[in-house]
Amino acid sequence: MNTGAAGSLSAVLDWASRDVRRILVGVLDGGELSVDHGIALTGAVGRDLHALTLVADELRRRQVGDVVTYVVNRNINFTNVCIKHCGFCAFSRDHREEEGYLLPLDEVVRRAREAWELGATEVCIQAGLPPKLDGRYYIDLTRAIKGALPGLHLHAFSPEEVLYGSVRSGLPIREYLTELRAAGLGTLPGTSAEILDQEIRDRISRGRITVDQWVEVITTAHALGIRTTSTIMYGHVETPAHWIRHMALLRSIQKDTGGFTEFVPLSLIHSEAPMYAKRLVDGVRPGATGIEVVKLHALARLMLGAALRNIQSSWVKEGPKLAQLLLDAGANDLGGTLINESISTAAGAQHGQLVGPAELRRLVRDAGRLPAQRDTLYAIVQIYREGEDPESPLDRIDDAEARFGSYRRLIASGEFRYTRR
Repeated sequence: MNTGAAGSLSAVLDWASRDVRRILVGVLDGGELSVDHGIALTGAVGRDLHALTLVADELRRRQVGDVVTYVVNRNINFTNVCIKHCGFCAFSRDHREEEGYLLPLDEVVRRAREAWELGATEVCIQAGLPPKLDGRYYIDLTRAIKGALPGLHLHAFSPEEVLYGSVRSGLPIREYLTELRAAGLGTLPGTSAEILDQEIRDRISRGRITVDQWVEVITTAHALGIRTTSTIMYGHVETPAHWIRHMALLRSIQKDTGGFTEFVPLSLIHSEAPMYAKRLVDGVRPGATGIEVVKLHALARLMLGAALRNIQSSWVKEGPKLAQLLLDAGANDLGGTLINESISTAAGAQHGQLVGPAELRRLVRDAGRLPAQRDTLYAIVQIYREGEDPESPLDRIDDAEARFGSYRRLIASGEFRYTRR
């Protein structure tokens, strides 16, 4: 540990218990946090937890500095019809249900164009898995958006969707990804990861993409030069030891491929999740506690920061205020403006419609940090010094639901009803 860090953190580390202090000093001195030591730190409470978060903040400062980034983007969830019945998902509908919808291709392109005209650099596209989907649909959708908007980055299709497209088309995963890339796909969301432990997955989402399949899609994408995000969903039936083993697997992949752009912890939104609301799975917790949220972000910085520099705090899952606090617990990114978000909203999240660039910059500055807009690959678009606040068209939208609609309005309207497609 360098002299400056030793001086600034010595008092805090002196508060910590002997075993925790020894682990934290080892990490500050450049050591890699082992799985066993990571699991030990999941039990940190009180002063040990304060020490953990301050060490995470110090590592964040060393690894990425004081800039906090965000991306101007839009989510487009083009259908909620899905053949899977995951216990945590309140978004999906059976193909026979009246609330099932499917946006036509021209409507997806229209929404992407609207986002581009409002200053977005990215659209994120994920959806359910409709029955009998044409296996080349994802490729055709990609080509249509990029044909209309060649400058827009397409961040699309979870590993579950890639696997589904591969199976439906009869193409091997590598060939399917190659065609997606040729059609204009930029990056993949590293979602459908939940907890990368097969026993846990079989409890909360039997029949979903397996751990081995998820790893295959992700590493194949990386080998093809398609970068991805990485995620975890926690606060349900997993234990903190699962967090650490999950992150250790991601760290191992990152060391091999260097293909992850960021790590995004996603706490379970429990209130409408079937496995909680309908008691379908024994022992489901009502989401993560505030302490668990802070602890996981801090542990992510310690476990992943040396290999995977960008740790995101999700204002959709945690709300803007807690997301802001997480900037002092290892996080360095606030995600995107989103414009629309249906999956968390369906599960009962209170946030997800829109947070404009000006508000994201305010949250960053109030945390004593320097805001910057980035692109999907974390290249800086612009750093905003104090007093530099050009107004975005998104900042002028007073009622986002009235302008863009909402998930509940969409499923109730019948305009794009799946049963009438």
